[in-house]
Amino acid sequence: MARYELDDESYRCLAMISTLASYKLATSDLSRTIQRVSDQPTVAREVAYYEENISKVKTIEEFIDDTRLFNFAMQAHGLGEMSYAKAFMKKVLVEGRDARDSFANSLTDKRYLEFAETFDFYRYGETATTFTKARQGTVEKYLRQTLEEQAGDENEGVRLALYFQRKAPTITSYYGILADPALGQVVRTAIGLPDSVGSIDIDKQVEMMKDRIDLEEFSDPAALEKFLERFTTLWEVNNGSATAQSSGIGLLYNQGATFGISQDLMLQIQQLKR
Repeated sequence: MARYELDDESYRCLAMISTLASYKLATSDLSRTIQRVSDQPTVAREVAYYEENISKVKTIEEFIDDTRLFNFAMQAHGLGEMSYAKAFMKKVLVEGRDARDSFANSLTDKRYLEFAETFDFYRYGETATTFTKARQGTVEKYLRQTLEEQAGDENEGVRLALYFQRKAPTITSYYGILADPALGQVVRTAIGLPDSVGSIDIDKQVEMMKDRIDLEEFSDPAALEKFLERFTTLWEVNNGSATAQSSGIGLLYNQGATFGISQDLMLQIQQLKR
């Protein structure tokens, strides 16, 4: 099949837009991208183990004691770094989410509340792991988290963009953005604020964001896409490195694009050259 040839100037342009290009490649057919992640042998083994064993779990103790299952679930909910804190997570699960003063409800980080809702032993007891959200829903979260982490291994900007895309529908306040370091970093980059702004009074940070962005755009797919295009472009300007070009091109071929550079990407490159 035909393969586009890039001259030196085009390669330089590709390096400039590698974060945007890599993000576009990952999201242009997201289900296909996630399928490639699920086909990776290590990922496939973990998914198979989880699917085979999660419904056998009847108690919080059984869940936490099966390290492989528990780590999978924690990874799926973006809590992989807390997998060691089993006593902490047991308290999250034991107290559940129903009581306003439950442990999960008292935590600023809402990932713990989501975890308690997914594995709701407090409300459903031994049937908690039979629901779709605890089974297929958790598998889907695991694959998306894995995609984001693997993207971050190549380009942290792509990971941040993918994370923001996933979380955007849940953003309801400027304070919620500031409560999540990754969301805050994306917004600061996209609206041109230095990271040092994160150390000033939180109300002043909110005022800065209100002057520059409207939260409603995050619920509009087209507006969200433009916002993330701006973020990935500025991320590349601020963080571009010698490896940006190779990682961007590597993603093109890892995506199975045997025809080489897509026509859309070539058009973007040509427009940059003008």
